[in-house]
Amino acid sequence: MQLTAHLVSSAVGKQDEAPECSPRVLDALRQPLESGHVVVARSGGVMRLPARFLLALAANPCPCGRHGLSGDGCDCSPRTVRRYLARLSGPLLDRVDLRVTVEPVARAELVGLGPGAENSETVGARVRAARERATARYAGTPWRTNSEVPGHELRTRWLVEPEALREAERDMERGLLTARGLDRVLRVAWTVADLAGHARPSADDVRQALELRTGVRRGVAAVGAGIEAGGMP
Repeated sequence: MQLTAHLVSSAVGKQDEAPECSPRVLDALRQPLESGHVVVARSGGVMRLPARFLLALAANPCPCGRHGLSGDGCDCSPRTVRRYLARLSGPLLDRVDLRVTVEPVARAELVGLGPGAENSETVGARVRAARERATARYAGTPWRTNSEVPGHELRTRWLVEPEALREAERDMERGLLTARGLDRVLRVAWTVADLAGHARPSADDVRQALELRTGVRRGVAAVGAGIEAGGMP
């Protein structure tokens, strides 16, 4: 983990946007994200080090940050926008569980936060309960959390509700979801189900996992706090 973190921090420097980081360095995170370890090969031998970490990336919609916003127009050309976003490679994004588009916050929203929002204690209790469900489910196995379970095990040993994967299968047929992406959707769906107290993921849970992965609204409300990016609980 320390080696991986050093690679990222040294490449990012003072930049806080992922596309400003070296694509070569970002792509070096692909293997650790997948396997949970990093291999360092030198003439004197090979060393395998643990590198299980949570990766969170942030990016503007374009270099100037105003693409798609009303009011002040974006000065970036379509080609510039495409080149900026292309610095995050498809194989790297395929290993990111959640993609969330953050809309600008209006003044009324900033000053109008009332007592209706959940407090940290309530959210924390829900997360703890979800982790306890996962721990009980994986008792007697090498895994403790949904993010650790291999995709094959999720597809054959812990099954979702009948027909729950129909929409995910359609996305695979259209080329919108890869085999690796399906495994990650399953992990997210189990976390959504655990947070909701479901015995196993329903079609709505899988649909919500697809929405959280693609950022495309599919008619299901967001689950709220307690879901992490770049490696689900």
